[in-house]
Amino acid sequence: MKSVHFLLANFVLLALASSLASASDPSPLQDICVAINDFRNGVFVNGKFCKDPKLANANDFFFSGLNIPRSTENQVGSTVTTVNVEQIPGLNTLGISAVRIDYAPNGGQNPPHTHPRATEILIVLEGTLYVGFVTSNQLNNTLIAKVLNKGDVFVFPIGLIHFQINIGPVNAVAIAALSSQNPGVITIANAVFGADPPIDPYALGRAFQLDPYVVKALQAKFGSN
Repeated sequence: MKSVHFLLANFVLLALASSLASASDPSPLQDICVAINDFRNGVFVNGKFCKDPKLANANDFFFSGLNIPRSTENQVGSTVTTVNVEQIPGLNTLGISAVRIDYAPNGGQNPPHTHPRATEILIVLEGTLYVGFVTSNQLNNTLIAKVLNKGDVFVFPIGLIHFQINIGPVNAVAIAALSSQNPGVITIANAVFGADPPIDPYALGRAFQLDPYVVKALQAKFGSN
C-alpha cells in the first residue's frame, strides 16, 4: 500500500512540475506595451482587439498580389512586401505571417537585420542568393552562410542577425514565412545610425572603432531615410 501511495505522490509531483514548466507568458506582439492601471485609457492589447467572430468573412483571411514583382530601384536593391496582421486581419493570434522579397541583380540585398519576434524560413523562387545568419556571442558570433538556388530553403533563427544578397546577374525572388503575426524588423544600420533622436556619435565611434566624424556622416545618411 505504501508503494502505491509513493507512486501516486510522485505522479502528482511530476504533473505539477510539468504544469509549471509549460506555463509562460504570451510572446510580445509589438515592440512595447506599457502597463496602465485604468483600462479605459488603454489603446493596445498584446496583439490586436478581436471583432465578433460571427461577423468574420473570407476577406478577413485574404490577400492578393504577392505574385506581382516590386521595384528594386533603391539604395539596397531590394523590396520586401509584407503580409502580416496589418494586411490580413484574420492572422491575429495565429502566430504566422509571410513576405515576398525582390532583389536587384548583382548585389541587390536584404541588408543585415533581425526579427525580434520570429524565426524565418526562406524559399528561393528565382535566382541565386548568398544568405546567412550570425550566432550570438554564446557561439562566438559565428557566421553560418550558404549559396541558395531556385527551390532551396534556409532557416534564420529568431532574433539573430541575418541577410540575403543576390549574387546572380538576373532578378531574384524569395518567399519567406515567419513565426509571428507581427515579426517586426530591426535593420541594423538604420537602427544604429538612423535612430531618432541620434545616438551620441562619440559613443558609437568608440563602439564601432570609427572616427566620430565618420559616424556623423553615417547618421546624416541613414537619418534621412
